Amino acid sequence: MRIGTRKILLAALFAALIFSAPSQAAPADKRKPGLYWTLETDKGKIACKLYEAEAPVTVRTMVGLAIGKISFVHPETKQVMRKKFFDGLTFDRVIPGVMIQGGDLLGTGVGHPEGPGFPYKSEITPSLKFDPAGRLAMANSGPDTNDSHFFITESAYPAFDGHYTIWGQCENVDVVKAIARVPRDAGDTPVTPVHIQRVTIERVGPAPADAPEATPPDSPSN
Repeated sequence: MRIGTRKILLAALFAALIFSAPSQAAPADKRKPGLYWTLETDKGKIACKLYEAEAPVTVRTMVGLAIGKISFVHPETKQVMRKKFFDGLTFDRVIPGVMIQGGDLLGTGVGHPEGPGFPYKSEITPSLKFDPAGRLAMANSGPDTNDSHFFITESAYPAFDGHYTIWGQCENVDVVKAIARVPRDAGDTPVTPVHIQRVTIERVGPAPADAPEATPPDSPSN
């Protein structure tokens, strides 16, 4: 009888341990609320918080391209396409101590998307300057010529102030520095391509009604 009682007590204790064990819930996201752009590259991840309020047209267009909701005309084939634009592209220009540049369809620096919505306007915010490392900005060939070509700085670079749309702030600057220091040719193109394997878009916190990641297909802003 005492043996049976002991078995019951042990079973009850075991059950209590199981049900009182902490759940394996995912850890809370400690990032600030907002929209995040993460590049997975051959050298590691670069995570960037986007400036939705300061550069709404740029963020909406770049996010739309990244998730495949905005169509474009290919600069070589002239075919209308819609895909996850940045996945598989390369960094076409790297300058140690300055920046890395990517988002070009042809990997040449001139493979820009064409069609409705391209190019689009510059969004220069005076309060945003190239004073910290890790600025995510748009490359251009002059005012109001933004398309898909972007760069990330690896150090402060005040000479860029007022000339390029800043649309995010990136962490993991050590990855930026690693990419900037790969062997390069006379045109600053990496000798061995460094790929953007994929770009992921994540929202932390509630999304606004007009969230860029919810942009209807084929409606880039101008």
